[in-house]
Amino acid sequence: MTPGILIAAPASGTGKTTVMLGLLRAFRDRGLTVQPFKCGPDYIDPAFHLAAAGRESFNLDGWAMDGAMIDAMGLEARGADLVIAEGSMGLFDGVIQPGAYSNGSSASIARRMGWPVVLVIDASGQAQSAAATALGFASLEKGLPFAGVILNRVNSPRHESLLRDAMARAGITVFGCLPRRSDLVLAERHLGLVQAVEHPSLEAAIGDYAAMLSQHVDLDAIRGAVGMVGTNVLTLTAHLAPPAQRIAVAQDVAFSFLYPHLARLWRAEGAELLPFSPLADEAPDPSADLVWLPGGYPELHAGRIAAASRFLDGLRRFAATKPVHGECGGYMVLGESLTDKEGTPHRMAGLLGLQTSFAKRKLNLGYRLATLEAPIGAIPAGTRLRGHEFHYSTILAQPDAPLARVSDATGAEVTQTGSRRGLVTGSFFHMIAEDRR
Repeated sequence: MTPGILIAAPASGTGKTTVMLGLLRAFRDRGLTVQPFKCGPDYIDPAFHLAAAGRESFNLDGWAMDGAMIDAMGLEARGADLVIAEGSMGLFDGVIQPGAYSNGSSASIARRMGWPVVLVIDASGQAQSAAATALGFASLEKGLPFAGVILNRVNSPRHESLLRDAMARAGITVFGCLPRRSDLVLAERHLGLVQAVEHPSLEAAIGDYAAMLSQHVDLDAIRGAVGMVGTNVLTLTAHLAPPAQRIAVAQDVAFSFLYPHLARLWRAEGAELLPFSPLADEAPDPSADLVWLPGGYPELHAGRIAAASRFLDGLRRFAATKPVHGECGGYMVLGESLTDKEGTPHRMAGLLGLQTSFAKRKLNLGYRLATLEAPIGAIPAGTRLRGHEFHYSTILAQPDAPLARVSDATGAEVTQTGSRRGLVTGSFFHMIAEDRR
């Protein structure tokens, strides 16, 4: 396994992603091959990682993936000089479990992989007190490899001096202090950052992040802090069999949430992925065995999708004889209608009776364990899937039979079961792996 570090934070909004992108590009500019990873269920950050590192980023999820799968995903770092993984939310945030602070947390990945944590602390509004935060995160959980901190949003040389002195007295290594920069902020929308492909000047932004990190962070010290556990010899095997041999996959800014590890695993099992763009009014390849509509942002493009007659007619013809599946945004497009945030309804494919609305947004978020009551292509009924749900849509109608029995990470039943009609299936939960525990 390749040595690495994990960039984490006490909470969201500290500037962790800015640091991550800056480090990826800065080390790449030094001639290193850097493998990025993302902890937890996140579609958007890995695309930014790819842009910064020039190497595809993969998710590592301690709740949805078993240990063998996490270790096997680590094989994606073969040929790299360095791994840099980005945490999600706060370092210890995850699902509560007996005997540990959390499961599915960034800390659990750091422990398993042996990647020391570099904690990004937003130092605005405090000085010496930041050392207490760092010391608490370094010592809360025994066995956690902890390297040190990068202090972000530092206001002045005096502020930096106070911070460094307090960290030194607490025995915390400071890798760098980043000045407050209001011009280096990535745009956001309701599911997180605006997608990398939509960023108007992403390459320039990443270059600015790398320049700032190179100027204010000791990159040699960070590279010297890397670590790993063991040298496992593993085989990358599918923990979710491909749903078909030839899969027509919707792929554009409205349908972009397909996990890189699923695409990689399906291809490793011999599946062929055939991309097409609904926003370009392209129909799925009729020779495919199954159509897969990933999640994304169809609510932002509902009018264009409703007017994409070649796409919709081709999808309906396909569904008459072969399976079609949609996840989250793709599920909504398979339904009767999608009402946008202005309250305007748009007719969708009508392959399911689902009606959804963004006029009254409601956050639906969390891990999901789903037991299929009907097959999804070649994935048989009875399969247990681990995944997650993250959307703001409201269901107005869902008259079809449920696709699955669904519970959250605590075992509580979830009413959003997905639905099925004929060969068409859909769900709000995004599958990550088959549950083999």
